[in-house]
Order: sequence, then C-alpha cells, then structure tokens
Amino acid sequence: MTPITAATRAAPAAQGHATIERISRTLELLQDRLSLTRRTVHAGDRVYQAGARLGCLYLVHSGFFKTVNFTSDGREQVVGLHFKGDWLGFDGIDEGRHGCDAIAMDVGQVWCIDYAALLEACSAEPSLQAAVHAAMSREIRRDRDSMLSLCTLTADARVADFLRYWADSLAERGLRTDQITLRMTRAEIGNYLGMKLETVSRALSRLARDKVIGFAEKGRRDVSIPDVGALSAFVQRSLGAGSPAAMLQ
Repeated sequence: MTPITAATRAAPAAQGHATIERISRTLELLQDRLSLTRRTVHAGDRVYQAGARLGCLYLVHSGFFKTVNFTSDGREQVVGLHFKGDWLGFDGIDEGRHGCDAIAMDVGQVWCIDYAALLEACSAEPSLQAAVHAAMSREIRRDRDSMLSLCTLTADARVADFLRYWADSLAERGLRTDQITLRMTRAEIGNYLGMKLETVSRALSRLARDKVIGFAEKGRRDVSIPDVGALSAFVQRSLGAGSPAAMLQ
C-alpha cells in the first residue's frame, strides 16, 4: 500500500488488462514447462509453516491468502496479503526454510511448484525466469509500500489505503470493486496495519459517515465502495493534513 498520486490513481484501470494477461501467461508457462500439483484449501488451512523445509513455491490460482509470523508468546502478526497470480514462499529461498506461515482466508487453490524443477525450467526458458524475477520485484515493492504507508499515513488514511489496495487488487484481476467482502476481521486488519481494533472500527465508522464507504449489514465484512477514487482522494487529503499524533493512534 502506498500514498496515491494522480498518476497512480488511474493505474488499476490501466493495468487491469495487463495484469490478467500477465497471470494467464505465467500460468501457461508453468503448465508447459513443469509438472504441477494443484491443491485446494479452505479458510484456515496452512499452505506451509514457518521453519518447514522449502521444497516448493506456490502460485495462487484462486482465493485469498495471508502470510503471518508468530511472536514468542503465540500472537499472530499478519505480514502480507496475497491474491490470484501472487507467489508464496519466496522468503524461504535464502535459508532453505519458510520464514512465515501462509494461511488461506477462504476456499482457494494453489499450484505447488517444485523449486529445483523451477530453477531448471528457468534456465531453459528465459521468459519464465523473467516472470519469476518480476514476481519477486512486485513483492519487494509491496513490502516497501506497506512500510511507507505505516510511516506516513494517519490512522483513518491507513484504513482507507488498505481498502483501496484490496479494491485495486480485485480490479486488476477483473473482479468487481463496488461491493467487496473483506476476508479479515477488524482485529486482523488492525494487526496488519499496526493499529488497535478500536482504532480500526472508529476509522471505518468515520469513512462510512463521510460516505466514502458503506456497509451492507452492520457488523458484517461486506463493504460497498461507491467510488474507489474517493478512497484515494481521502488518502491524499490525509497526507496534507495528517498529524503525528493521529498516526500513532
């Protein structure tokens, strides 16, 4: 997630077709060059656990996933969100073991790709190697943008930016954004954004009061977004008027 400029506000619409083509091209390359194992998962299922040996990388074919770390006292810290076309497991390449848990947030499917076979295929097919490197670059950029959001945005703007990021990710994959179902509780959103549950709830209420978002039913996760651009504009206004005190809530 990142503060939005005039140029990046138009990006999801402009990039949507390209993103769909990119995902389709990557899936075709993998199918042509490798033997894949398709795994169906349900909400709460773990794709892999921290500390497990890295044998495979995973490509999200459908569904929504989160990557999490656990503190020494057992608390969960959400460190990443993943949509169709995203890869899971890059963090385990360096040491040969996964550094976090990857958990499904609803019914979905991942493609399991043997890492050794992938390396061999990449050496023989430059376009596949380029696709993997591009995916790594996108993950690095997302991590950087997420940190920038935490450091520069007010509490309300962080929630607005989170909703914008979720909607943009859906739009880039050809899915509707006027009505989205969040696969995370308010506590999980707060965990991901570095905020208390109460702060997330207040931010959502203020966004609804200002007609930036709406709720299909009180207390549910279905959020209506009449105009994703209004979320972007809210974030932009926050950048000009935010205070350090608000960001620390």
